[in-house]
Amino acid sequence: MESIVIVGGGVAGLDLATRLGRQPGAGKKGRVVLVDSAATHFWKPLLHAVAAGTIDPGNHYIDYAKQAFDNGFDFVRGEVVGIDREARSLTIRSRFQDVMETHTVIAYDRLVLALGSVTNFFAIPGAEQHCLSLDSVAQAEAFRRRFLNHCAAAGQRGQSRNAADKAASDAPLLDIVIVGAGPTGIELAADLRHTVDTLVRYRLSALDSPAQVRIRIIERSKQLLPSLDPSLALIASEKLKALGIEIHTETAVSRVTDKEVFTTDGQVFPAAITVWAAGVKGPDFSSHLGVALNRNNQILVDEQLRTLDDPHIHAMGDCCSLLHQDKKTMIPPSAQAARQQSVFLSRLLTRRAPAATPGFQYRDYGSLVSLGRYGAVGTLRRAIGNRHLHLRGAIASLMYLLIYERHVVAVIGPVRTFGHIMARRFRSKLLMPVKWH
Repeated sequence: MESIVIVGGGVAGLDLATRLGRQPGAGKKGRVVLVDSAATHFWKPLLHAVAAGTIDPGNHYIDYAKQAFDNGFDFVRGEVVGIDREARSLTIRSRFQDVMETHTVIAYDRLVLALGSVTNFFAIPGAEQHCLSLDSVAQAEAFRRRFLNHCAAAGQRGQSRNAADKAASDAPLLDIVIVGAGPTGIELAADLRHTVDTLVRYRLSALDSPAQVRIRIIERSKQLLPSLDPSLALIASEKLKALGIEIHTETAVSRVTDKEVFTTDGQVFPAAITVWAAGVKGPDFSSHLGVALNRNNQILVDEQLRTLDDPHIHAMGDCCSLLHQDKKTMIPPSAQAARQQSVFLSRLLTRRAPAATPGFQYRDYGSLVSLGRYGAVGTLRRAIGNRHLHLRGAIASLMYLLIYERHVVAVIGPVRTFGHIMARRFRSKLLMPVKWH
C-alpha cells in the first residue's frame, strides 16, 4: 500500500482512514495519514439537533488521535495551506494552544480530499451577511445560544402584556425563518419546536406559550423535502403544520436583511433569526487546487474518484461531483454517498492494479428525515425485491437512529458503540431534555 494522505475527517474521511489503517500490515506497506483542523469528529447530519439543543455534542465526539492510535493510522491536526502537485506534498499549518504555529510538509503517493461542504447562499443579497448556517459544531452552538437569548428576551417583552388577554398572550413575540425545506431545514424546525415546548413546560424562560415563537419555512420548490415521495412529504408537512410551523412553498428569497426576509413575489417576513439551509457547495480551498470544478465549487472526478487533472489525487464526499450511472443526475451530497465512496476507495487503494478496478457505482438506499420527538418519515428503496418501502412514525424514527449508530459501529466497533449508547441513555435520565445553558 502506498503512502496515503486523507484531508478531512468527516463521514468519508474518518471511515476511509479507519478502513485503511485496519488493513493487515498497513504500517509496513505504507503510511496512512488523516489531516483535520479539529481534534474531534462529529457526524454532520446531527448539527440541527445541536443547534436546537436537543443533543449535547460532547456526547457524540470521536477523538481523532485516539481513533488513529487504535486503528493503525496517523493523525495530524492542522490546516492545509498548500499542495505541491509536482512534488506530491502538502503543507500543514498547526497551532498549539493558539500560541505556537508550525508548518509541516507531508509527502504522499495518493492524496484523498474529503473536504466536506459549506453553505451555498447562491449570491442572494444579504444572505451570507445576515443568515446563520450550520456547517460546524461551533456554528450550531452559536445558533443555540443566540436562539435561547432571543427566547429569553421575547419572554421578558411578553411579561408587559395583559395576562388576561388570551389573544395577546399567544401572539408571536419571536420570529424564526428557515430558508430551505430539505432535511436540514425540516429537522431543525421540528427540533426547535420541541425546544420551545420544553422551555415553556419547565419554565426556563418567561414565555407563556409555545405559540409566542413563530417558526416559518420558506422553500422555492412545490413541496418540502423534494427528494422524498410526495405522499411522505405531505405527511411531514401536515405534522409540521400541526406543530404550528408555517410552510411557504413555491416561494423564492430575493434578499435578506438583519430583521426581514424578502421574497420574489413581494412578501416580507420578519425574522429575528434567519437560517440558510437551501444548498451546499465545495469549500473555497477547492478553488486553489488547480483542478476542474463545477459551478458549485465541487471537484470533478471520474469513476475511480480521481480528479480529472491529476490521477494521484482523489476526492470523495460532499466536496466532489460525479454523474450518477444514468449520466443525467449528480450523486447527492449525503452521508450515504460519502460512506459508499469511502468503502470503494478503501478497496481501490489497497489493490495492486487499481486501474483495473470497476468504477464507483452509487446505490440509493433511500432516505429518512427526522421530525425530532414527533416521529420520522422516509423511504427504503428496493427493500423488498424491487419494491420501495415507505416508513413513518416510530419505525421510521428507529431506522433513522440506526443510520447514525451504523456509522459509529463502522468507526469505533460494536462494543464501544454500545458503551456510548448506554452512557447517553444514563445521562438523559439526569439532564434536561434540551441543553438550555
